[in-house]
Amino acid sequence: MSYVFPRHSKARYPVACGGQGAYLIDRDGRRYLDASGGAAVSSLGHGHPAVVSAIKAQVDRLAYAHSGFFTTEPSEALAEHLVTRAPEGLARVYFVSGGSEANETALKLARQYHLERGEEGRHHFIARQQSYHGNTLGALAVGGSVARRAPFQPLLMPASHIAPCYAYRHQAADETEEAYGLRAADALEVEIQRVGPETVAGFIAEPVVGATAGVVPPAPGYFKRIREICDRHGILLILDEVMCGMGRTGSLYACEQDGIAPDILTCAKGLGGGYQPIGAVLASQSIYDTIAEGSGAFEHGFTYIGHATACAAALAVQQTIETDDLLANVRRQGTALREALDARFGNHHHVGDIRGRGLFIGLELVAERASKEPFDPDLKINAKIKQRAMAEGLICYPGGGTADGRRGDHVLLAPPFIIGPDHIAELVDKLGRAVDGALSEAGMKV
Repeated sequence: MSYVFPRHSKARYPVACGGQGAYLIDRDGRRYLDASGGAAVSSLGHGHPAVVSAIKAQVDRLAYAHSGFFTTEPSEALAEHLVTRAPEGLARVYFVSGGSEANETALKLARQYHLERGEEGRHHFIARQQSYHGNTLGALAVGGSVARRAPFQPLLMPASHIAPCYAYRHQAADETEEAYGLRAADALEVEIQRVGPETVAGFIAEPVVGATAGVVPPAPGYFKRIREICDRHGILLILDEVMCGMGRTGSLYACEQDGIAPDILTCAKGLGGGYQPIGAVLASQSIYDTIAEGSGAFEHGFTYIGHATACAAALAVQQTIETDDLLANVRRQGTALREALDARFGNHHHVGDIRGRGLFIGLELVAERASKEPFDPDLKINAKIKQRAMAEGLICYPGGGTADGRRGDHVLLAPPFIIGPDHIAELVDKLGRAVDGALSEAGMKV
C-alpha cells in the first residue's frame, strides 16, 4: 500500500523510475515520450549529464545556507545570468521554490512598493479570465480559473478580471488582429476606471496563456497597449512567465517577442528544468530602489530562498540552453511541430484551433468546427485523451474549461528543447491515435 497523499485518490499512477532525454521510464520498463515536459517543466529532458554533474558538485561543496545569514555563489551567479539577459529595466532577482511562490511574492512586492511610496490606497489587482497564476491563496485570487477558485472563494482576497486576449473565441469576423488586440487591451482601462485608478496596485497576465486556456498567444499590439495603460495610471505590470518563459516560446523571456518590459516578471518551471524546485521574481531597479531607500526590508520570505543546490542546477540548465544554442532548436522544431500538427489535424472534424509559439503549442477541440461549439463537459474528452495518450506511451497535458471556465477541451504540448524530427513524428502519430480514440469512445465521428 502507499502512504502518499496523491493528487487524485481514485487514480492509479505508474511508478516513474528513470529518464533518458525526451523519455520517462516506469518501473515496468515502459517508455513515455514526454511531450509536455510534465507541465512545461522539463526543458532539457531527463538525465542531462551537465545538470546532474552540477548538482552533485554543489552538494559536495554546500547544499544549503539560510538567506538570512548568507548569500551563496550559485545564487549570485544565477541572478547575474538572468538579469544580464532580461528585458530592459529588470535589475534584481528574488529566488523562491516554484511558480505559485513567485507570483505570491510578486503581489506582495507590488503592494509594499506602493506603501513605501505613500500610496496606501493601492491594494487592488486586476487579472484576466481564463488565466492561472498559482495555488497559494493570493495567486489563486488573481487567477481566472473558475474551477480552481470555486472551492476556496471565501478565503480569497478581492481581485477583478477582464476578458482574455483570446482571438479564436473573441475576435470579430470583420476585425483585424491588430484592432482586436487594441480592443482587448482597452478592457483594462475600463476596469481601472470602474474600480478607481488610485486603488490599483498591479495588472498580472501571462504573455502566452498556458494551462487554463490551452496556449493562447496575444494579438499583435496587445501588450504594448497594456504597458501604455499601466504607465498612464502608475500601475505595475506583472508578467507571469512561469509556464511560457525561460526559452519555451523561442526567446529566453516570452515578453521579448511583444517588445515590452514589465515592472515585475516571474519565472519557474523551465528555469530549473525539473532538476530542482526553483522559481524567481525579477524586479525593476525602481522597485528595488524604492524599498532599499525606504524601509530597506522586503516584508516577506521563505526558508528555501536562494537554495544553493537549486540555483546551481538552474544555472547549469540555463548555461546549457545557451551554449548548445537550444533556443534556435526551439524555434526550428517548433515550426516543424506546427507543420506536422497542421498536416495531421488541420482538417480534423473536432480540432478547431492549433496555436502557440516555439515549443509551446495548444490544440483546442470542439464539437463543431464552424460554430466553435465546445463539447459537453460531461463527456470528459480531455481526460479520455490523457488516458489514451498514456496507453500509447505519450505524455501530453490535456485540460478542460478552455472556452469559458466550464466548457471546452484542449491539449497542451511543451516537449523538451532537445527534440528532433523523429520525436516529432512519434509525438504526432501517438497523439493522433489518442485523440481519435477518445473521440470514438465518446461516440464522435473522426
